[in-house]
Amino acid sequence: MAKYRKKPVEIEAVQFITNNEVDDKNMNDIVRWIEENNGKAFHDGTDIYIDTLEGTMRAMCGDFIIKGINGEFYPCKPDIFEKTYEVV
Repeated sequence: MAKYRKKPVEIEAVQFITNNEVDDKNMNDIVRWIEENNGKAFHDGTDIYIDTLEGTMRAMCGDFIIKGINGEFYPCKPDIFEKTYEVV
């Protein structure tokens, strides 16, 4: 068995921190960002649902939404995001 390390890549991401409150990166803004970048997403007023390579995934408040290196979108739990990524 061999060990591997992730290659350093830069991604775009936004943290979903509020439902639809004014003056914050809210659900409507995140869904719009995904759709403007050829992704598919919608929200139900509480959670955001994103079409991913593995099917539709739910992003809950606090999750990060990541745009991957191939333009794909997916949610990521905050603890995993903090262990995996750093600000550039």
